[in-house]
Amino acid sequence: MISLLFLLLIKTVVASDAVDYDELYEKVGSEVEPQKCGQAVKDLMKRVNEEIAESFNVTIIPHIKTTTHIKSHIKSNHRDFFRLKKMDDCVAITASSGVAAAWGFHYYLKEFLNCHISWDGDQINIPDELPDVDIEVVANDRFRYYQNVCTTSYSFVWWDWKRWEREIDWMALNGFNLVLAFNGQEEIWRRVYLKLGLTDKEIDDHFTGPAFLSWNRMGNLRGWEGPLSKSWHNLSVNLQKKILSRMRLLGIIPVLPAFAGHVPRAFSRIFPSSNLTLLPDWCYFPDQYCCPYIMAPDDPIFNKVGSLFLHEYIQEFGTDHIYNCDPFNEMLPSSGDLDYLHRIGRSIYESINSTDPHGIWMLQGWLFKHDFLFWTKKRAKAFLTSISIGKFLVLDLQAEINPQYTKMDSFFGQPFIWCMLHNFGGTLGLHGSSEFINNNIFEAREFQNSTLVGVGLTPEGINTNYVIYDLLMDMFWRKEPANLTKWFNNYARRRYGIQNDNAQEAWNLLKKSVYNYTGDESQHGKYTLVQHPRLNMETDQLWYNENDVYEAWTKLLLASSEIPEINITETFLVDLVDVTRQALQLKINELFSDIYISYNEGNLTVLQQTTEIFLQLLDDLETILASNSKFLLGNWINSAKSIATTPLEEKIYERNARNLITLWGPNGEIRDYANKQWSGLIKDYYKPRWQIFLSALNESLATKTPFRQRDVSNKIFFDVEEHFTYSYSNYSNVPVGDSIAISRCIKQKLGRLKRFTS
Repeated sequence: MISLLFLLLIKTVVASDAVDYDELYEKVGSEVEPQKCGQAVKDLMKRVNEEIAESFNVTIIPHIKTTTHIKSHIKSNHRDFFRLKKMDDCVAITASSGVAAAWGFHYYLKEFLNCHISWDGDQINIPDELPDVDIEVVANDRFRYYQNVCTTSYSFVWWDWKRWEREIDWMALNGFNLVLAFNGQEEIWRRVYLKLGLTDKEIDDHFTGPAFLSWNRMGNLRGWEGPLSKSWHNLSVNLQKKILSRMRLLGIIPVLPAFAGHVPRAFSRIFPSSNLTLLPDWCYFPDQYCCPYIMAPDDPIFNKVGSLFLHEYIQEFGTDHIYNCDPFNEMLPSSGDLDYLHRIGRSIYESINSTDPHGIWMLQGWLFKHDFLFWTKKRAKAFLTSISIGKFLVLDLQAEINPQYTKMDSFFGQPFIWCMLHNFGGTLGLHGSSEFINNNIFEAREFQNSTLVGVGLTPEGINTNYVIYDLLMDMFWRKEPANLTKWFNNYARRRYGIQNDNAQEAWNLLKKSVYNYTGDESQHGKYTLVQHPRLNMETDQLWYNENDVYEAWTKLLLASSEIPEINITETFLVDLVDVTRQALQLKINELFSDIYISYNEGNLTVLQQTTEIFLQLLDDLETILASNSKFLLGNWINSAKSIATTPLEEKIYERNARNLITLWGPNGEIRDYANKQWSGLIKDYYKPRWQIFLSALNESLATKTPFRQRDVSNKIFFDVEEHFTYSYSNYSNVPVGDSIAISRCIKQKLGRLKRFTS
């Protein structure tokens, strides 16, 4: 039975009508002198384009009142806004924060100059005379959030300060004012563990290698591809200080880590009477690398450890009062008792509150989606209402296709951020839900008793499908859904810096096909060509007409003939390679179906012919990917090696980099989850796997002997997968070949290709 006290607590915390969100969030963030903030924005402008930066004046007036009426579903006057007004030869930006000013600058570049700044490259073409402007834009919500706890590993892990500076500029230009900032925490934990009595050896056994730290932090892994070196700790701390300094100067609120209860195995030695539970294995990792302990939140030591960590972290890095911790990432609590779940939430928050009375706990809401059978409404309510309304800030992590706020009554009064997850593992492949994005955010704001306070991007990996992210970021300020046909036309014009009908038609073909997913299943990038070859594996499940992709490819090639060579942009070439890659991926999928049928029908001639074409297409894919710097394995591996300070570190970092994108574990525990269609991987990893598999199929038919999948898989593992992970061959980060010519040649070749089966 639920105790009377528990019922009274629930009744108290859900009475949220009187919550003053202005007062709640007034403490978050850092105070920056407006003049320094304005100068930081001017410096950002110069990094974007030195010439145009001279044509802008910036004035930051914090808490200035906007003249625009905002329809509000939550009490809040702290919405960012900017005003743009051209006076003589200069555009004046008046803004509520540095982020808002940078956002206003980018808004002018996009909407008035048809410029484009993205992960894939920039297109900035400045006219002789700047267009007139007199406009005010107000953010729809208090927060614009960025990052997933996994993005650190899948995309950021090897970044230096130059790359981080570029990303922080991009954040500000797009209006993000709440961003995860997790670097440096392992060094803080190292200090805390030493103070508590752990040895250096015990700490080394706990930390994973750099590429796997996301899952070490969430309690899923320990020790795999570690240990961490002293130079890594120093690098991470110094990098975090630069990141936080720049974010705070621009008015971006960094979200810092807090203690979720996951502790090293050695805690059983130093706290033998503490309430420790060995976590269940995650994704079948062997005991050597999985299953740290989780400390019961109501154990007296829990608050001691959490407070010690947060105090040490704040001393080193300062704070902006919002902290992320995820105690149950793809793991279940030890009990589903409502009173227990209530105590857990309260105890975890107390470890934050005892150190920072203004602290707010940001929780990724993935647990409610991933373990929906456990997290019933009653259990979720018990957990989420364990602390005062507003002290939780919930990320509805995949709201674009599977929102939880509708199932959880707007998280029972706790504020939430509507997020688009979109990408898992940083895999490549064209997909997105443009119609959902264009409409569902507005529905969430109008949801009965909505507690939405922000919109965010939470991809596991970046650098794919930029169009979908660009569309969502427009929802930060749009007051109604966009006309998607016009929007995609404008996107093509901005991205390529030129008006071209064929380019726009290509994007509208993609809009109605790959970017019109309306299902509720996650797109995990499990495409045929990047799967471990098996005769009975499922081929790609398409929700669109593949001919639309082939036609979009044709249109882009036509555009390449019409656009003067001098005007062909980096972004155009990226898209041409990406669409060519998608088309080849589809053709390979078709050919695998032919291979399956011809083998089952015993048609050796067709099997041999199809096998030859299949492998030729893999060669073509390698060639087109090698022609563009954005699709090179060398970038990933060389950036990992570049931050090493010793030969041993270089080998450890390279192993980390290779394993994450292939076997993902010592024995392929999450094999190909983070697959990458990159030049180098096609040649040395995916093609050799298919060669072994297809050779075995052909031999089976030719000799009339059974095909033994287990033997083939073992050979693939030892000869290709494990071998690749532990090899140290060099890969260039310099592209080779003419992307347009190569793409055109492949298109002509595919035009002559006939399928052998119906």
